Amino acid sequence: MGLLDTLLGRTKPVRPNLDSLFALPSAAVTLQSAAGLVLSGRAGVCWMPPAGQSAADVQKEISQLLDIPDDPTAAGQATAEGTSPGGSGGAGGGAKAGLLTQAEDAFGYRWLLLDDSDVEDLVNRVHLVNSLLAENGWGPQLLCSVFGVVPGGDADTTARPFYLVYLFKRGTFYPFAPVGKERRDNELELRVRSLLGSDLPVEPDLTRWFPLWDLPVR
Repeated sequence: MGLLDTLLGRTKPVRPNLDSLFALPSAAVTLQSAAGLVLSGRAGVCWMPPAGQSAADVQKEISQLLDIPDDPTAAGQATAEGTSPGGSGGAGGGAKAGLLTQAEDAFGYRWLLLDDSDVEDLVNRVHLVNSLLAENGWGPQLLCSVFGVVPGGDADTTARPFYLVYLFKRGTFYPFAPVGKERRDNELELRVRSLLGSDLPVEPDLTRWFPLWDLPVR
């Protein structure tokens, strides 16, 4: 930041540390070994459409940028044929590698949804989507990336699913455990924080642990 910026009170935005995402595979190992929890193989990148631009234009621009079809039906058909956008090849387990679709939640936020049962591949693809959008001027619209976590075969019967939320502008994670209609399990979230504190850069400011109701990641 230059002297003029300092005198005028201007500050440059902090460059997001997307490399923090690469800590997630190690955290996934901790979750599985300590609690029998596994990543669901599904993730989403959340962003707010810019004001003054139609939803159709935004969707088309994002689709062209990331080389995905505008029509979710076409995306599904491409995946079924083994030529899904955003990737290639198959993955073991329930989630199919390569599927990349768009969705909108009840609050008007847009989501890019990714499926890949390989944790490292999923993280790499989420990193790539964030990087491409940021490099093409969409950084101010990017809010967070969300990864689903579910009980695995070795989990306790009381284990509950939750999400790990990556804050794009902070480079930090926090757990979000919704239960029922706009309610969350704060006790579970704090337990996850204690469990993963040495593996992930956990967001220290609890006021930034925003609830993400109605998110389309499962």
